[in-house]
Amino acid sequence: MKRRILDRGAATSGAVALAMLSAWLGLAADARAASFELPHESAVPGGIKLIRLDDAAALPYVEAQEHRALVVKDGANWVAVIGIPLAAPLGTEHVIVRDAGGRHDLSFEIGNKQYASQSLKVQPRQVNLSKADLARVAGERERIDRALSRYSEPPPESLHLPQPVPGVRSSSFGLRRIFNGESRNPHGGMDIAAATGTPVAVPIAGTVVDTGDYFFTGNTVFVDHGRGLISMYCHLSAIDVTPGQHVVAGTRLGAVGMTGRATGPHLHWGLALNHAWVDPELFVR
Repeated sequence: MKRRILDRGAATSGAVALAMLSAWLGLAADARAASFELPHESAVPGGIKLIRLDDAAALPYVEAQEHRALVVKDGANWVAVIGIPLAAPLGTEHVIVRDAGGRHDLSFEIGNKQYASQSLKVQPRQVNLSKADLARVAGERERIDRALSRYSEPPPESLHLPQPVPGVRSSSFGLRRIFNGESRNPHGGMDIAAATGTPVAVPIAGTVVDTGDYFFTGNTVFVDHGRGLISMYCHLSAIDVTPGQHVVAGTRLGAVGMTGRATGPHLHWGLALNHAWVDPELFVR
């Protein structure tokens, strides 16, 4: 009898321990599920600064470079994901936070980064623009500005993104372009070399904001992923979506081409936060 009682106690203790372990594992799984996949931080021009807002109870309003910034929930806390423009001066950058407690001014330091340069030969008309081309580019710049200024809900489903197309990265973000001997603005995206016709898939869900044939970027698609994260896909040989269309991750947006100002078939992939082009490499899995 004594032996039987001891066995029953051991079994009871084992059951309790197993239940406690299961509960702990469940809590750990819930904590992992509540965490958000954030991009890599790099506080340089064209990079990203992550600012944790531990005291905010509800979604705070964060403003950077006079544009609303992306804020996501990471576990129990909020995190502001700040895009730093390529043209941002080095030194102290100021951010405005508004929440239930009022307005708070935060700051962080922008460090230096040296980007490479590249010389390319293109058609003279794509460097020395005619009056008609200049007018067209000005109108397209307004369309791009509207796309990058968009802010919507819900937030992005992830900030760790697969490449929209498989292939070798043929040109890096921030590269200083020299066309026919004349310097131009730094490269604001990632170029991925791929054969003409290769499908281009949207990395995460979103809504198509605009499509069209642009002077420099050729056939182009803009997608809004929520809270100020905008993606751009350029030089396409075909566009398979329309403005206003909701797309889930993996939806075909079009196909690789070399329309616009391009020297070979490739995809130019751009990502913008709070109206600033940032390095897609920081988001790539």
